[in-house]
Amino acid sequence: MSTPILSVQNLTKRFGPEAPPVVHEVSFEVEDGEIFSILGPSGCGKTTTLRCVAGFEEASAGTIAVRDQTLSGPGVHVSPDARDVGIVFQNYALFPHLTVRENVAFGLDGASEAARSARAQEALEMVGLDGFEDRRPQHLSGGQQQRVALARTLAPEPDLILLDEPFSNLDALLRQETRQEVRELLKNKGMSAVFVTHNQEEALSFADRLAVMRGGQLDQIGTPEEVYYHPRTLFVAQFLGRTNLLLSQAAGTEADTPLGRVGLNEAAEGTVLVSMRPEHLALEAPEASDGTVGTVVGRAFKGHDITYRVCCGGSEYLVHTDNRRFYEPGDTVAVRPLEPAVVLESRSTPAEVPSGATPEPEP
Repeated sequence: MSTPILSVQNLTKRFGPEAPPVVHEVSFEVEDGEIFSILGPSGCGKTTTLRCVAGFEEASAGTIAVRDQTLSGPGVHVSPDARDVGIVFQNYALFPHLTVRENVAFGLDGASEAARSARAQEALEMVGLDGFEDRRPQHLSGGQQQRVALARTLAPEPDLILLDEPFSNLDALLRQETRQEVRELLKNKGMSAVFVTHNQEEALSFADRLAVMRGGQLDQIGTPEEVYYHPRTLFVAQFLGRTNLLLSQAAGTEADTPLGRVGLNEAAEGTVLVSMRPEHLALEAPEASDGTVGTVVGRAFKGHDITYRVCCGGSEYLVHTDNRRFYEPGDTVAVRPLEPAVVLESRSTPAEVPSGATPEPEP
């Protein structure tokens, strides 16, 4: 089995000997050529984790290794400039008095002027900015500045690239386009990256695997599909997007829920809380369905699909459907589950959680 490009084991960071840990026993690995995202709300410790990997913060405990080299551990702290790691900051950190080429070549120490210029030119071509060499950052768009920052990171050919909220300063459309361009570049070049964000859509669309972080700890690691459709904890279920929570009575791989008897993704017994995404529910005419009868109380037309709010037994549920059939508020419908419900870990579940749709997740 190949050695991971990055190994973080039991990383803990405190800002003071008596201070509570900002990062607590965090462990994950990044494979060669993999894009790994750390996703979590503001203040959860994700940027501190990234800064420990970069060497800007000294870990209080645990180990960090890139390939076979230990960068941080008991009695070991390799300085940032000695780590073969590049980082793209949220604010790009470009020098306004230098040209684009000079900004990219800035970190290429120890090479001749000709070699530095050639390496900078190659990096600019990689990010699609050849022809912009002699411009200054203030004459570039936000997306172009972001690509200059990426080119500067790529020029020294680091083993690992760290991306700290790199798209947050761009408007929505440019953010989506730039994100796609950067992902394609990293994948085409076989580069490894750790990407930190509070934006759920960014993490799901950009990463090969992601870790969801809360309160300095990792709740779950998996592919975007695994984490979204099979959350292990209540926090992950709610943070990755709106879902429907059902307080249920389980017996093996089935459970009695407020929406009728449903299959479960794993065996369970007794009272459990399960999650069901809105796209895993269907609306049908009650006379032609064995689903739970309810009343449409609202809808949001989104072009490619429609989100309905449906009241069943005093609780409100969300249902995403295609737009081939329309229901109006006040219509009587039947709600039928299409997929097994996901059992959430009991340790993550408060004693009393009402059934129904969750609110919009906070960034």
